[in-house]
Amino acid sequence: MQFDGTTDALLAISIVWGFIFIYAVMASMDFGAGFWSMIYMNKKQLKATNIANRYLSPTWEVTNVFIVGIVVALFSFFPGGTYVLGTVLLIPGSIILLLLAIRSGFLVFSHAAKGYEKALTYVSGISGFIIPAVLILVLPVTHGDFVYQQNGAYQLAFAHLLLSPHAYSFMGFAIFSTLFLSSLLLADFSNVAGERDAYQVYRRNALISGPLALIMSFFIMMTMRTEANWLFTRMMNGLPWLVLSFLLFLIAFAALFLPNTYNKDRLGKPRLAVIAITLQYFTASYVYGRSHLPYMIYPDVTIQSGFTAPETFRALFISYIIGFIILFPGFYYFWKLFMKDRRYIKQHE
Repeated sequence: MQFDGTTDALLAISIVWGFIFIYAVMASMDFGAGFWSMIYMNKKQLKATNIANRYLSPTWEVTNVFIVGIVVALFSFFPGGTYVLGTVLLIPGSIILLLLAIRSGFLVFSHAAKGYEKALTYVSGISGFIIPAVLILVLPVTHGDFVYQQNGAYQLAFAHLLLSPHAYSFMGFAIFSTLFLSSLLLADFSNVAGERDAYQVYRRNALISGPLALIMSFFIMMTMRTEANWLFTRMMNGLPWLVLSFLLFLIAFAALFLPNTYNKDRLGKPRLAVIAITLQYFTASYVYGRSHLPYMIYPDVTIQSGFTAPETFRALFISYIIGFIILFPGFYYFWKLFMKDRRYIKQHE
């Protein structure tokens, strides 16, 4: 497949897409953990809420770092494209920011205001369930069918978007992916913590939500064929990668039925499932992103038309490399401290 973009523009959009992928996976696990914490809040004996809170407590702020990175990278590398995106996504973007602010605020106060802990947990859990569904609407908007020009300005056909099966297939996929990814991670977390009941709950949730997420991905392709045929055709050119993505999903699903490494009295290798499903989402997102190029918003806004000056890009690129070198040890230490240290994972609340 031939691209018209320059090397600089392709490198820049790869950085942006990398931020998007990392945030999508981490945020799905984060939002899902908040939702499960709410669902099992009144079932203390399962300790499922304790496990979810133990994961949420250190990670939700780190996750927000990447959404800031996405916005900064978009504005820095593609100021022209970001202007159009910002104009078109004014309404859904405002909703997203409001929900993120509500969730972040209530997550903080749910631990400080003990008298209102349940109410605050419900608000943060519900908002965390809605946010992925609204966030993912950015993708169908960029397919072009919902964007039009009026008096020289780009506008979003919001009513058309709300009536689109394509948009709802994306929303369903986001919701079930959030539940699936978070269930897998919390199953792994529970397994390491030795919480048998919590592990069984999250394993069961993963077995239910995983196939539903897969079904919604098929709905996306079906509706894409009619509403964004240009993208569907390009994605079909990457069919071997899509097949690989499907096989990785099967590996992740099958891993939940393998003998457990840590505990012989239960089934499943959740760590293998988490790794396989992360690779599966990466493969699928690669096909989608590659097929979407060179368009940021089809058919008018491309990575070339919205790109910054080459000199500016090179300066920014060096800054990003330096920033990553500085931040990487911190992220590694965070992972080692909270995600690998069994003393933290096994602590009793």
